[in-house]
Amino acid sequence: MSAVPPKDWVQILAHALRPLRGVLTDIDDTLTRNGAIEPSALNALQQLAAAHIPVIAITGRPAGWSEAFAQTWPVRGIVAENGAVLLTAPQGRLEHHFTQDAATRQANFARLQACAADVLRQVPGSHLASDSAGRLTDIAVDHSEHHHLSATQIEQVVSVMRAHGLTATVSSIHINGWIGAHNKWTAAQWAVPLLCGVAFAPKEWLYVGDSSNDQIMFQHMPLSVGVANIARFVPLLQHLPSYVTRGERGQGFAEVAAAVLMARGGD
Repeated sequence: MSAVPPKDWVQILAHALRPLRGVLTDIDDTLTRNGAIEPSALNALQQLAAAHIPVIAITGRPAGWSEAFAQTWPVRGIVAENGAVLLTAPQGRLEHHFTQDAATRQANFARLQACAADVLRQVPGSHLASDSAGRLTDIAVDHSEHHHLSATQIEQVVSVMRAHGLTATVSSIHINGWIGAHNKWTAAQWAVPLLCGVAFAPKEWLYVGDSSNDQIMFQHMPLSVGVANIARFVPLLQHLPSYVTRGERGQGFAEVAAAVLMARGGD
């Protein structure tokens, strides 16, 4: 557990936000509720875009699920599958960028499917995520979206994935497993230069998240924020965000955006 509990977001000082170049954010239960973006979060994204403050989303969701949002949300891009796939839509034309070449992705696919079958066999009651068909580089097991797994079952799934040599993390809805060293932190280092044309300087970006798979960002980002529904995961986290909002999900993200805009002279 981090030694310092998060502060109330209302305590953030404007001078801490003025140097920010942009915002990095999780999607599920940070911008969305039940898989759909909350109006307050969409409005916040629109205001940030109007103020020329780039937003890059980083999610464990699959590339297929993320495509429509990359084309319609006012974000600079979406990094899907925990850092493996970057989706952009310049002039509305969808583009995919990968951290692994095609031969590596093809070789990994068989291992991932074998692991998925093993999870279903070894953990009674487990189900693959409903968005599995859109996954290109990972697998996901549902623990809270459409099916419920206990804490013990979640740990069993993680154990099976790791026994197969996968990296495994737990989001607010899924247990994700993949092959490779990429994660949300490497995603930020990859996406910011590609999308913004500048080197990634962590002190120039803020990260917003809500669950266990965001803690690598809480650990490394000097300025990180958890939306209020992170309370569910706090007992499981070794690294906590610097701040926590009063609102949950999209309303919490809107609180963050409002403070950033105010510090930059927006309204």
